Amino acid sequence: MISRKRISKKVQDALKIVTDILRKYLIALSPDQRRMMLKMGDGSEPFVIKVLDYVKSNPQFLPAVLSAEEMDKDWKAINQLVPILRIIDQLASNLSDTIMEAGSELYKACLGYYKGVEIGAVMNYPDAKPISEDLGKRFVGQGRRRKPPGDS
Repeated sequence: MISRKRISKKVQDALKIVTDILRKYLIALSPDQRRMMLKMGDGSEPFVIKVLDYVKSNPQFLPAVLSAEEMDKDWKAINQLVPILRIIDQLASNLSDTIMEAGSELYKACLGYYKGVEIGAVMNYPDAKPISEDLGKRFVGQGRRRKPPGDS
């Protein structure tokens, strides 16, 4: 059986390879750049495809400051990167959901332990009071909370 630590290392190594392959093609935008940038969404894609076709068949209308070759490069980059992004988005979503589920289960178990320590402190069990006080720092100033749906 392969250990989780070994699987994690293998995945990290594989992702490093993917990152190294893509690094020379990728850029990073600042939040301001992203906000100010004109964005091509799914609704714009048919328009872009038509324009690219017209640029090839009727290049006389292409302003001199624009380059059909650069437009074609951008289109090829989009077509090569979007399928990769979709896979990564799915992976990221599933990783996020898995981490959320594991975190929820762990936090619920930790709250169960804390409840046991609180009961132990009330019953004057040795060591319970300092543990309860230490763990209780997490909840200072929060007051009583409603239980999440499904908890009894």
